[in-house]
Amino acid sequence: MQKFEQLTYGHFFHIYNRGINSCNIFADNENYEYFLDLYDKKISHVAETYAWALLPNHFHFLVRIKQKEKIPEVIYVPNPDGAWSPVRVGTPAQQFSKLFNSYAQSINKRYHRHGGLFERPFKRKRIDNLVWLKRTILYIHNNPVHHGFCEHPLEYPWTSYLSCISLKPTKLQRETVIGWFDEKASFISRHNEKLELGKIENFLGVKETRQVER
Repeated sequence: MQKFEQLTYGHFFHIYNRGINSCNIFADNENYEYFLDLYDKKISHVAETYAWALLPNHFHFLVRIKQKEKIPEVIYVPNPDGAWSPVRVGTPAQQFSKLFNSYAQSINKRYHRHGGLFERPFKRKRIDNLVWLKRTILYIHNNPVHHGFCEHPLEYPWTSYLSCISLKPTKLQRETVIGWFDEKASFISRHNEKLELGKIENFLGVKETRQVER
């Protein structure tokens, strides 16, 4: 059985998953928006996000798991009647599982399907140096290009690339990301360069199919 790394506190991870049997997990804009909303609710308490990309049958995130003492034990969520109820925050791995399970339940209900939606366990790769953090960001933002959905990350709406070059408020760790590339101009320029896909995918342990459903 393949072993996966623990989501250790204070470290960076590339998080990747896809639909079971490479099935689509996003069918329309509402699906993408709902997933991102769930992601914020389930993950923002346990991790900071540095890059992301959502494609029809898979997704990528670059996150830093927060230090344990920075993660609340309990959060309060609103009820339909206006009251607030306490909800215990699980470990980072448990919170990602909650995200996937909640989203799968919603998709199953909406499209009258049943069974699993995502491959299990979700894949994760710890990254401990700046060179590979930058390469992972470039890989994530260019993923729609690799799969033929666009010719440049600027043209695809479901990645963090647009948030990185925007001035709009964001929960993305934008300043840190831009700082890794020294300045915004360099960040943009590096996204125009050709990537060594095989080398990056081997490092990340990603085995994506080149046929992505649309």
